[in-house]
Amino acid sequence: MKAVQLVATRIAYSESAFAELVLWRLPKPARGSSHGFKYRLVYVVRGECVLRYDNEAGKGDHRHVGGTESTYAFTTPERLIADFQRDIERWNDENRDA
Repeated sequence: MKAVQLVATRIAYSESAFAELVLWRLPKPARGSSHGFKYRLVYVVRGECVLRYDNEAGKGDHRHVGGTESTYAFTTPERLIADFQRDIERWNDENRDA
């Protein structure tokens, strides 16, 4: 089985904010991950990446919020996208006056 791209989309939230979601099903887990998916979900505001979920080879599943990186417990692609959307809402709420 070859890698299959499941999602590749860009979502505009405003004139200055967008999200990009890229998700692949892999024939075997990426180095550092225990599941068969490769992903990169980013939220960019005014040209700055303020939120990112990814599983870079060797680093495993993690997320970046601002300058802070933390482990992410991947379960399913659906949960991944829901968690990412929840974090976008939280970021927007916490930074609405900025």
